[in-house]
Amino acid sequence: MTQLSFRHPKLIDLPQIMTIEQSGFTPAEAATAIAMKQRLLTIPDTFVVAVNEKDQPLGYVVGPVIAARYLTDTLFSAIQPNPKIGGYIGVLSLAVAPDYQRQGIGSQLLTALAKLGQQQQRRGVTLTCLQRLIPFYEQNGYRNEGISMSQHAGETWYNLVLDLALNQNGDQNTTEHDKD
Repeated sequence: MTQLSFRHPKLIDLPQIMTIEQSGFTPAEAATAIAMKQRLLTIPDTFVVAVNEKDQPLGYVVGPVIAARYLTDTLFSAIQPNPKIGGYIGVLSLAVAPDYQRQGIGSQLLTALAKLGQQQQRRGVTLTCLQRLIPFYEQNGYRNEGISMSQHAGETWYNLVLDLALNQNGDQNTTEHDKD
């Protein structure tokens, strides 16, 4: 098993991140190198990269903080700096290099992003996904809230949300994965 650590991206990571992005999404779904570079430079505080012991990116998750509970298609092209606290982290991309898939890296990235969201006092993490990926996100504590209004890449997307609100004991809610 590969030894992982998690960090924010570096500009030098961009080529590997783009290779991973293009392997995980269709050309219509994938971010462009220009859009990914903008994310890397504008919202590094909500961009998490999983790296091996040689500090090589194996996967990543990224998204801006938004006020709304659900993503809109405009987020894929217009990124603004994140507010310091509040809002939802809206995941635009979660991808793992093909040779490292099915090793739990995607789940670990989601957990790292949720912990980051808790530290930043976010209300939750929100994303859209294809129907075939709903079980993966549900296993990671996300709730399917139905079909999204998104028309991105001409696909049918579903809204999935992980609430990070305080529970009745004043503690942050955690996913089942956090309890491992």
